[in-house]
Amino acid sequence: MIPHGETTSPPVVLYVCADRAPRAPGTATQCAQTEGRTFAQERGLTIAEVVTDTYGEPDPARRSGWRRVRQLAQTGDVAAVLVRWPSAIAPESARELRHREAAWLNDHGVRVRYTWGPLSSKGAEAG
Repeated sequence: MIPHGETTSPPVVLYVCADRAPRAPGTATQCAQTEGRTFAQERGLTIAEVVTDTYGEPDPARRSGWRRVRQLAQTGDVAAVLVRWPSAIAPESARELRHREAAWLNDHGVRVRYTWGPLSSKGAEAG
C-alpha cells in the first residue's frame, strides 16, 4: 500500500546488450546491470524486468531480448527503457535502426533513458 501523498513511478525495463558470449554474462553485462540498477535507485524508478541480449546482431528487432522490450512497451507495462548507451540498441554503423526503435517506443509512450554517467548527467534521451 502506498502511503497517502506518495506516488510511485511507473516501472521501467533495464535492457542490457553487452557481452558477445551467450549464457556467459561477463564484466560488461555485470557493469551495465549494476549501473542500470544504481541509475534507477537514484531516481526512484522500479525495474520491472532485466532483459539481456548477446551483442553482435545490429538489428534490435532480430534479438529476442529486444522483442521482449517491445512487448513490454506495447502492453503498457513499462514507461521507460534503461539502456547503458545508444550502441546497446544498435551500433553506430546501424544508427538508423536505433532511431527507428526509439521512435517506435516513443509512439507507445515509452522513453529511452541512458544510464552511463556522461549521458545520464545530461538528461540524454533517444529521439
